[in-house]
Amino acid sequence: MSESTGAKGRKPLILVCNDDGIFSPGIKALAEVADEFGDVEIVAPDRQQSAVGHAVTINVPLRTRAFQVDNRFHGQACSGTPADCIKLAHHELLRQKPDLVVSGINHGSNAGINLIYSGTVSAATEGTIMGTPSIAVSCLDFDEEADLSGAQDAARKVIGYVLNHGLPPGVTLNLNAPAGPLKGVKWARQANSRYVEEFDGRRDPANRDYYWMTGRLELLDDSEDTDIKVLSNGYASLTPIQYDLTAYRLLGEVEGIEL
Repeated sequence: MSESTGAKGRKPLILVCNDDGIFSPGIKALAEVADEFGDVEIVAPDRQQSAVGHAVTINVPLRTRAFQVDNRFHGQACSGTPADCIKLAHHELLRQKPDLVVSGINHGSNAGINLIYSGTVSAATEGTIMGTPSIAVSCLDFDEEADLSGAQDAARKVIGYVLNHGLPPGVTLNLNAPAGPLKGVKWARQANSRYVEEFDGRRDPANRDYYWMTGRLELLDDSEDTDIKVLSNGYASLTPIQYDLTAYRLLGEVEGIEL
C-alpha cells in the first residue's frame, strides 16, 4: 500500500480517539490501521465514556497524562469526554492541525439511533466541526476479546478513500462492522429506530430509591438500504452523517407562513 501524503508532501497526521478509553483494545486496533497511512497521535478519555454523546466539560479543569499506547504510539489520556479530547487536541496538544480524525474502534454498534448517544461518533463529529475529515468506526461485538479484523479492514478502505477524496464540509462518515472477517462495505442510510426503555426501581440499604435502566432497540424501518439491515446481512455499513439538524423539508413548507 502506498502512503498517502498531507500538505506539501508530508505524511498525514491522523488523530485517533474513542469513548471506551485510551487503553481499550479497539483504539489500539484502529491506531495500527491509521499507522499504515500516516503519523498517529492518540488523545482519548482516561476512562470509559460510552454513551456520553456530545457532552463537553465546562465546570471542572481538564487534565492530561502522556502514555505510550501499545508501546508504539504517543498518546495522551484526557480526564474529559471524547468531544473534549478532540477540542483539546486541535487547540493545545498537537503540533499541527490533523489531516484526519478517526474515532474507535468502538465495542458495540453505533448504527441507527445509537449514533445519537455515542461518544465515539461525537468525537468524529467534533473533528468535522473543527474542519477535519472524520470517521467513526464501530464493531458490533461488545466483547473486549472480539475479532476486530473485519472492522480494521473496513477502516482501512474508508481511511484510504477519505485521504484520497476528502469529504464535503459538515459531513462525517459512520462505519459499523460485524465481528470477524470483512464480507464487504456498503453505503447505507441511518435506520429509523428508537429504544424502548424500562426502569427497574429498587431501594438501597439507606432506604433511598434508585433505578436501573434497561431497554431494547425497536427498528421502525426494515428497508434494505439502512445501516442496521446492511449489518444484519453480514456487511459493514458506511453512513454519511451531519451535525446540521435543520428539518429542511418542513422549513420549505412553512416558508412565508407568519405566526
